[in-house]
Amino acid sequence: MEQTLIILKPDCMERRLCGTVLGRFEAAGFDVQACKLARLSSAQLREHYAHVADKPFYPEIEAFMSSRPVIIAVLSGSNVIARVRELLGPTNSKVAPKGTIRGDFGTEMMRNVCHASDSPEAAAAEIRRFFRAEEVFAPAAVRI
Repeated sequence: MEQTLIILKPDCMERRLCGTVLGRFEAAGFDVQACKLARLSSAQLREHYAHVADKPFYPEIEAFMSSRPVIIAVLSGSNVIARVRELLGPTNSKVAPKGTIRGDFGTEMMRNVCHASDSPEAAAAEIRRFFRAEEVFAPAAVRI
């Protein structure tokens, strides 16, 4: 069983698409193991986007991602990292096919509805960054 981290970005929150997006992940068979609403701090964002923090466009990313609270969640399932990224479509919403989350709801490169981990290593680091171990429940614990 694999895990991934998703962040429902400020554009998703502003447009009230959270239930729709989470519903697509649940319909694909993924379990929600953790979920919370949070306002991301500059320190969290700088760590999360460390790979581009020295780029001239980083301040725009930080301003956008801290503009309102976001939903952060851990999803689990078979091959969840690749499958979530497939459901999302390409990062640039303008080229994402209809039927993908970004193709249906995204508007541009940054305003693309949702972040998702891109590898098992990134997922593990991102989950640790945003959740304490006791906040992430085993899949069977969240089913009724």
